[in-house]
Amino acid sequence: MVLSELYAIVDRATLEKRGVRIGDFARELRDAGVRLVQYRDKVGGPQEVLRAATEIAAVFAGLEATLILNDRADLAVLAGWSGVHVGQGDLLPEDARGVMGAGLIGVSTHNEQQVLRVAQDDKFKETDYVAVGPVFATSTKLNAEPVVGLEGVRRARALTAKPLVAIGGITLGNARSVIDAGADSVAVIGGLFVEGRTVGEVVRDFLEVLR
Repeated sequence: MVLSELYAIVDRATLEKRGVRIGDFARELRDAGVRLVQYRDKVGGPQEVLRAATEIAAVFAGLEATLILNDRADLAVLAGWSGVHVGQGDLLPEDARGVMGAGLIGVSTHNEQQVLRVAQDDKFKETDYVAVGPVFATSTKLNAEPVVGLEGVRRARALTAKPLVAIGGITLGNARSVIDAGADSVAVIGGLFVEGRTVGEVVRDFLEVLR
Protein backbone atom coordinates (compact mmCIF):
# COMPACT_ATOMS: atom_id res chain seq x y z
CA MET A 1 0.00 0.00 0.00
CA VAL A 2 1.06 3.60 -0.56
CA LEU A 3 0.30 6.23 2.08
CA SER A 4 -0.06 9.94 1.44
CA GLU A 5 2.94 11.76 2.84
CA LEU A 6 0.69 13.98 4.99
CA TYR A 7 -1.50 12.13 7.49
CA ALA A 8 -3.77 14.70 9.12
CA ILE A 9 -5.25 13.86 12.51
CA VAL A 10 -8.54 15.41 13.51
CA ASP A 11 -8.23 15.35 17.30
CA ARG A 12 -11.37 16.27 19.21
CA ALA A 13 -9.55 17.60 22.27
CA THR A 14 -7.27 19.82 20.19
CA LEU A 15 -10.18 21.26 18.22
CA GLU A 16 -12.31 21.89 21.30
CA LYS A 17 -9.41 23.67 22.99
CA ARG A 18 -9.19 26.00 19.99
CA GLY A 19 -12.94 26.39 19.52
CA VAL A 20 -12.86 24.82 16.06
CA ARG A 21 -15.79 22.77 14.73
CA ILE A 22 -14.98 19.29 13.41
CA GLY A 23 -16.82 19.81 10.13
CA ASP A 24 -15.17 23.16 9.46
CA PHE A 25 -11.72 21.70 10.15
CA ALA A 26 -12.40 18.71 7.90
CA ARG A 27 -13.45 21.01 5.07
CA GLU A 28 -10.24 23.02 5.39
CA LEU A 29 -8.22 19.82 5.17
CA ARG A 30 -10.18 18.61 2.15
CA ASP A 31 -9.98 21.87 0.25
CA ALA A 32 -6.21 22.10 0.84
CA GLY A 33 -5.65 18.64 -0.62
CA VAL A 34 -5.51 16.27 2.36
CA ARG A 35 -6.61 12.74 1.45
CA LEU A 36 -5.44 10.74 4.50
CA VAL A 37 -7.25 11.53 7.74
CA GLN A 38 -7.61 10.00 11.19
CA TYR A 39 -10.29 10.97 13.69
CA ARG A 40 -9.22 10.66 17.32
CA ASP A 41 -11.59 11.08 20.26
CA LYS A 42 -10.39 9.72 23.60
CA VAL A 43 -13.33 10.94 25.68
CA GLY A 44 -16.51 10.74 23.62
CA GLY A 45 -18.98 7.89 23.80
CA PRO A 46 -19.79 5.67 20.80
CA GLN A 47 -22.65 7.87 19.60
CA GLU A 48 -20.52 11.00 19.71
CA VAL A 49 -17.65 9.31 17.85
CA LEU A 50 -19.99 7.89 15.23
CA ARG A 51 -21.69 11.26 14.72
CA ALA A 52 -18.33 12.98 14.17
CA ALA A 53 -17.13 10.19 11.87
CA THR A 54 -20.30 10.51 9.80
CA GLU A 55 -19.80 14.27 9.53
CA ILE A 56 -16.18 13.89 8.38
CA ALA A 57 -17.14 11.17 5.89
CA ALA A 58 -19.74 13.50 4.37
CA VAL A 59 -17.06 16.19 3.89
CA PHE A 60 -14.82 13.78 1.96
CA ALA A 61 -17.63 12.02 0.06
CA GLY A 62 -16.85 11.48 -3.62
CA LEU A 63 -13.09 11.79 -3.17
CA GLU A 64 -10.45 9.06 -3.05
CA ALA A 65 -9.79 9.73 0.61
CA THR A 66 -8.56 7.28 3.25
CA LEU A 67 -10.38 7.75 6.55
CA ILE A 68 -8.98 6.03 9.65
CA LEU A 69 -10.78 5.90 12.99
CA ASN A 70 -8.73 5.75 16.16
CA ASP A 71 -9.33 2.75 18.45
CA ARG A 72 -12.82 1.72 17.37
CA ALA A 73 -12.95 -0.90 14.59
CA ASP A 74 -16.67 -1.46 15.15
CA LEU A 75 -17.49 2.21 14.69
CA ALA A 76 -15.20 2.43 11.65
CA VAL A 77 -17.31 -0.29 10.02
CA LEU A 78 -20.59 1.40 10.99
CA ALA A 79 -19.38 4.72 9.57
CA GLY A 80 -18.12 3.11 6.36
CA TRP A 81 -14.56 4.27 7.01
CA SER A 82 -11.40 2.90 5.40
CA GLY A 83 -9.73 1.51 8.50
CA VAL A 84 -8.81 1.67 12.16
CA HIS A 85 -5.71 2.69 14.11
CA VAL A 86 -4.96 0.86 17.35
CA GLY A 87 -2.53 1.46 20.18
CA GLN A 88 -0.44 -1.02 22.12
CA GLY A 89 -3.18 -1.53 24.71
CA ASP A 90 -6.08 -1.67 22.26
CA LEU A 91 -7.60 -4.39 20.11
CA LEU A 92 -4.97 -6.65 18.52
CA PRO A 93 -4.67 -6.34 14.72
CA GLU A 94 -5.79 -9.95 14.21
CA ASP A 95 -8.97 -9.17 16.16
CA ALA A 96 -9.43 -5.83 14.42
CA ARG A 97 -9.24 -7.69 11.10
CA GLY A 98 -12.12 -9.87 12.20
CA VAL A 99 -14.19 -6.75 12.70
CA MET A 100 -12.91 -4.65 9.77
CA GLY A 101 -12.75 -7.28 7.06
CA ALA A 102 -10.72 -5.75 4.26
CA GLY A 103 -10.15 -2.38 5.95
CA LEU A 104 -6.76 -0.86 6.75
CA ILE A 105 -5.20 -1.47 10.16
CA GLY A 106 -2.49 0.73 11.65
CA VAL A 107 -0.62 0.15 14.90
CA SER A 108 1.21 2.58 17.19
CA THR A 109 4.72 1.72 18.36
CA HIS A 110 7.03 3.62 20.69
CA ASN A 111 10.29 1.66 20.72
CA GLU A 112 12.31 -0.97 18.84
CA GLN A 113 10.79 -3.87 20.76
CA GLN A 114 7.28 -2.88 19.75
CA VAL A 115 8.26 -2.41 16.10
CA LEU A 116 9.87 -5.87 16.14
CA ARG A 117 6.77 -7.37 17.70
CA VAL A 118 4.63 -5.98 14.88
CA ALA A 119 7.13 -7.37 12.37
CA GLN A 120 7.42 -10.85 13.91
CA ASP A 121 4.36 -11.70 16.03
CA ASP A 122 1.52 -13.46 14.19
CA LYS A 123 -1.01 -11.48 16.22
CA PHE A 124 0.24 -8.41 14.34
CA LYS A 125 0.49 -9.88 10.83
CA GLU A 126 -2.71 -8.11 9.77
CA THR A 127 -1.06 -4.71 10.34
CA ASP A 128 -1.03 -2.60 7.17
CA TYR A 129 1.14 0.25 8.45
CA VAL A 130 3.25 0.99 11.52
CA ALA A 131 3.24 4.31 13.35
CA VAL A 132 6.30 5.27 15.39
CA GLY A 133 6.70 8.08 17.88
CA PRO A 134 6.64 10.49 19.44
CA VAL A 135 9.46 11.63 17.19
CA PHE A 136 9.65 15.01 18.93
CA ALA A 137 8.06 16.39 22.10
CA THR A 138 4.31 16.77 21.76
CA SER A 139 1.61 18.57 23.73
CA THR A 140 -1.40 16.95 22.07
CA LYS A 141 -1.26 13.65 23.95
CA LEU A 142 -1.42 13.18 27.70
CA ASN A 143 1.12 10.81 29.24
CA ALA A 144 3.09 10.65 25.98
CA GLU A 145 5.75 7.99 25.55
CA PRO A 146 9.47 8.99 25.57
CA VAL A 147 10.66 10.83 22.47
CA VAL A 148 12.33 8.52 19.91
CA GLY A 149 13.91 11.21 17.72
CA LEU A 150 14.96 10.86 14.11
CA GLU A 151 17.21 7.96 15.07
CA GLY A 152 14.13 6.11 16.31
CA VAL A 153 12.54 6.60 12.90
CA ARG A 154 15.68 5.26 11.21
CA ARG A 155 15.73 2.20 13.46
CA ALA A 156 12.03 1.53 12.86
CA ARG A 157 12.61 1.81 9.12
CA ALA A 158 15.33 -0.83 9.34
CA LEU A 159 13.08 -3.19 11.30
CA THR A 160 9.95 -3.22 9.14
CA ALA A 161 9.10 -3.29 5.46
CA LYS A 162 5.59 -2.02 6.16
CA PRO A 163 4.66 1.60 5.42
CA LEU A 164 5.96 3.77 8.28
CA VAL A 165 4.08 6.73 9.75
CA ALA A 166 5.97 9.08 12.07
CA ILE A 167 4.03 11.04 14.68
CA GLY A 168 4.67 13.44 17.52
CA GLY A 169 5.73 17.08 17.47
CA ILE A 170 5.98 17.25 13.68
CA THR A 171 5.95 20.75 12.21
CA LEU A 172 6.68 22.47 8.92
CA GLY A 173 10.24 23.00 10.13
CA ASN A 174 11.06 19.36 10.80
CA ALA A 175 8.69 17.34 8.59
CA ARG A 176 11.13 16.90 5.71
CA SER A 177 13.81 15.54 8.05
CA VAL A 178 11.38 12.88 9.24
CA ILE A 179 10.69 11.70 5.69
CA ASP A 180 14.42 11.74 4.99
CA ALA A 181 14.93 9.53 8.06
CA GLY A 182 12.77 6.85 6.48
CA ALA A 183 9.11 7.62 7.21
CA ASP A 184 6.63 7.21 4.37
CA SER A 185 4.17 9.61 5.99
CA VAL A 186 4.03 12.17 8.80
CA ALA A 187 1.02 12.38 11.10
CA VAL A 188 0.34 15.95 12.18
CA ILE A 189 -2.03 17.36 14.80
CA GLY A 190 -0.89 20.55 16.55
CA GLY A 191 1.51 21.39 13.73
CA LEU A 192 -1.48 22.18 11.51
CA PHE A 193 -2.13 25.26 13.64
CA VAL A 194 0.24 28.18 13.06
CA GLU A 195 -0.43 31.60 14.57
CA GLY A 196 -1.77 34.06 12.01
CA ARG A 197 -2.31 31.47 9.28
CA THR A 198 -5.25 29.34 8.18
CA VAL A 199 -5.11 25.57 8.44
CA GLY A 200 -5.48 25.40 4.67
CA GLU A 201 -2.38 27.54 4.13
CA VAL A 202 -0.35 25.41 6.52
CA VAL A 203 -1.53 22.18 4.89
CA ARG A 204 -0.50 23.42 1.45
CA ASP A 205 2.94 24.26 2.79
CA PHE A 206 3.22 20.77 4.32
CA LEU A 207 2.29 19.19 1.00
CA GLU A 208 4.91 21.29 -0.76
CA VAL A 209 7.63 20.47 1.79
CA LEU A 210 6.85 16.75 1.67
CA ARG A 211 6.82 16.38 -2.13
